[in-house]
Amino acid sequence: MKAILLVLDLVLQLAIWVLIIQAVLSWLIAFNVVNTRNGFVMSIWQALHQVTEPLLRPIRGFLPRTSGIDLAPLVLILLIIFLRYVNHLYLIPNVP
Repeated sequence: MKAILLVLDLVLQLAIWVLIIQAVLSWLIAFNVVNTRNGFVMSIWQALHQVTEPLLRPIRGFLPRTSGIDLAPLVLILLIIFLRYVNHLYLIPNVP
């Protein structure tokens, strides 16, 4: 059981990195540092968007509209960090 909780922690850490990479890539696209007409950039953007959008869409639904700033990734990262703390402080130590 402890191994499953450690794998869950690894998946949550990977999700944080995917959200950070997606946010940085969106900034690079917004400031025209990278171009979405490049096939490689577009394929990475689409893959990251398909992975993160199902998680971010419900959060965007209850957050207030802000002009140009998407706070949904930040909220999701904070939620994932909270889940990781719960996992480390309460679940893993109590598993034999």
